[in-house]
Amino acid sequence: MLNASVLLRRKSGCTVLPPGPRQLPIIGNILALGDKPHRTFAKLSQTYGPLMTLKLGRITTIVISSPNIAKEALQKHDQALSSRTVPDAVRGHHKNSILWLPASTHWKFLKKLTVTQMFTSQRLDANRALRGKKVQELLEYVHENCNNGHAVDVGVMEQIGKANIADYFPILRLVDPQGVRRKTNNYLKRLAQIFDSIINERTRPRSSSVASKASHDVLDALLILAKEDNTELSSTDIQVLLLDFFIAGTDTTSSTVEWAMTELLLNPDKMVKAKNELQQVEGPVQESDISKCPYLQAIVKETFRLHPPAPLLLPRKAVSEVEMQGFTVPKNAQILINIWAIGRHPAIWPDPNSFKPERFLECQADVKGRDFELIPFGAGRRICPGLPLGHKMVHLTLASLIHSFDWKIADDLTPEDIDTSETYGITLHKSEPLRAIPM
Repeated sequence: MLNASVLLRRKSGCTVLPPGPRQLPIIGNILALGDKPHRTFAKLSQTYGPLMTLKLGRITTIVISSPNIAKEALQKHDQALSSRTVPDAVRGHHKNSILWLPASTHWKFLKKLTVTQMFTSQRLDANRALRGKKVQELLEYVHENCNNGHAVDVGVMEQIGKANIADYFPILRLVDPQGVRRKTNNYLKRLAQIFDSIINERTRPRSSSVASKASHDVLDALLILAKEDNTELSSTDIQVLLLDFFIAGTDTTSSTVEWAMTELLLNPDKMVKAKNELQQVEGPVQESDISKCPYLQAIVKETFRLHPPAPLLLPRKAVSEVEMQGFTVPKNAQILINIWAIGRHPAIWPDPNSFKPERFLECQADVKGRDFELIPFGAGRRICPGLPLGHKMVHLTLASLIHSFDWKIADDLTPEDIDTSETYGITLHKSEPLRAIPM
């Protein structure tokens, strides 16, 4: 219920923003953020509630920290909150990016393309052998390290989401004071060159015998579509789509597998249960085996709950003013969904900071955007389009690593010595990569 002062202000026609901490002149609440804003927001929500306002420089930011309000935002107000706040680091790249474009006609075209050409069940089934080949290459790399007695870094440390003062004060975009955009653009250009060479190789005239051996993969499908009359798909669109899914897919998958392996090494009894379940698999783990491994699936869900790859999801932007919970979310406000806080809320999850996959053996919640207590891929129209592929690869990679090897912590460390601190970016990484010895 709204209190009397809120009701009085609303009757007088005043805009009533959700509550939030006191703001300093000019900088607002920037100093309160720290280097782990998902944790800061979770702590602040205990005082100001699950719908909270902060001022980050010039940017009004609304933070949501409960599944009910997240559902209201991403279902009831999905269209009004469907645009994006674009980090300065990706400006330029964002104009063709399915991740950062507003919900425009072109974005809708690109999303439809991913649904019909890239991540359909038929397309994923057709490329199953390729995914299996890549996992096998990973296992061969691990096996080589095993023979040599070397530790393996189970993770990736690259990230794009570095805190950038230019995001809070748009006038500073002119000078890029921290050099974040310049550095990011250099990385993106290098990746773009790699994808350009692959695209050029595919489009080069080939003999009929070579052409008959074409891979008929996603890139071939996109190139064929680009040749059609009246298509909206440009060569730049293809390049940026490949960039988006390479960056988003590899980083989030590797981070999730690393956190899962970390938790299993911290909880050896859980590792034993997972290995025992996977003993039914003869030979290399196949995607078809995953459905017969409920405990493995529970491990993945529990990892997503404790360590969501994008703890605040990608930021949304209000295209119009909306009312939520009796408060006003103003037009152009940045909307952050703190799924890290939702995943650790004691009213939702008993013993929320403990790694207990068993909780998902009885709980039917999934990660596909329907259960707002667990939405690591987001929900609504901006749900991650790569969810079907990412979901498969996390399970297959983790299952293969557990099934093929025994593991021990490197450097003679004990579970108590493992560093579980985080480095915040768009993706939530371990501060120190997990080093484990395969046996």
